[in-house]
Amino acid sequence: MAPHTLLRAAASELRRRGRRAPLPLPALSSLLSSPSPQSPPSSRPDPSPHADRRHLIALRRCPPHPALAPELLHGRVLLPSHFSHASPLSTSSSSSEPAGKASPAPPLTWVDKWVPEAARPYAMLARLDKPIGTWLLAWPCMWSITIAATPGELPDLKMLALFGCGAVLLRGAGCTVNDLLDRDIDNKVERTKTRPFASGVLTPLQGVGFLGIQLLLGLGILLQLNNYSRILGASSLFLVFSYPLMKRFTFWPQAYLGLTFNWGALLGWAAIKESLDPAIILPLYTAGICWTLVYDTIYAHQDKEDDLKVGVKSTALRFGDLTKYWIGGFGAACIGSLALSGWPYYPFLVAAAAQLGWQVSTVDLSSRSDCNMKFVSNKWFGALVFSGILFGRLVS
Repeated sequence: MAPHTLLRAAASELRRRGRRAPLPLPALSSLLSSPSPQSPPSSRPDPSPHADRRHLIALRRCPPHPALAPELLHGRVLLPSHFSHASPLSTSSSSSEPAGKASPAPPLTWVDKWVPEAARPYAMLARLDKPIGTWLLAWPCMWSITIAATPGELPDLKMLALFGCGAVLLRGAGCTVNDLLDRDIDNKVERTKTRPFASGVLTPLQGVGFLGIQLLLGLGILLQLNNYSRILGASSLFLVFSYPLMKRFTFWPQAYLGLTFNWGALLGWAAIKESLDPAIILPLYTAGICWTLVYDTIYAHQDKEDDLKVGVKSTALRFGDLTKYWIGGFGAACIGSLALSGWPYYPFLVAAAAQLGWQVSTVDLSSRSDCNMKFVSNKWFGALVFSGILFGRLVS
């Protein structure tokens, strides 16, 4: 088929679609590149002397596909120009996980085995079956409490226990808020469609009641702290409640999560010292934010295709094929900020840097299972940093 005929067919198809979704780039590419099965390519010139003019008229009537513009429109999400469908680092799935392949059934957790059936949806809502989120929230608190300890002594074990319980409760409350606000999105995303609200196991009213219980228990822990810490801790609730909305407005919800999840770096020090020392705490807080940008960007790559469909944003979509360069930079900033906090735990810091570097260099961003495995491994990064801080305080 002659090239001008193909262009006219493509223009006709786009006009027929009108205001509906644009013709996908792969389909348009295949239409323009695939020869007709009925007639072999011909080197004969177009018999019409006005062929070139007709080509221009067809292209003027058919605006260029958004993928050819500086930015790419995919569904309802405007993507950066470096987003690619074909790169090895692309945000599209690779052949390692073929489309349509059935996902294996998830293994039974302790919640499935031991929690009564009536309470099980609430345990799932609080993510008690997935403790990694609690670890990620708790580690910055533990770092800060340990740095604030008296040199040569163990950190305050009561405070470590209080903040550990608080991490379970606050992480659970954050998940409840997130699922309440995202219930109409979660039922369209493969990984989240079995969550209690998305699947209809719990109603929003039941979720609000459960959230009230979580917040009351969290308040009980907050009241165990000094007045300075109570005010500082209560101020974090704005971040907790507003975070789930960020993915609707910005490609940087992971940065906002970093502000939220690492608030304990401020609160832990305040609980011991009843004040904040910016020279120590701000580098520690910055390190936590950069760390969150690494692990939550990797995590977001699990849902990138579903995010495109439902029109929500993430750093996984913002960084696209450049993801490894971005998270590598944030990883370096994390390690540098930890070093600036000024405590002698550098051998452990080298080990933590190696763990973070292993994540960034080996993660397969087109594999959901590998992204999840690298994400979960961050509990060991947090443990290495904590061990280094503890060692530094004991020998100083």
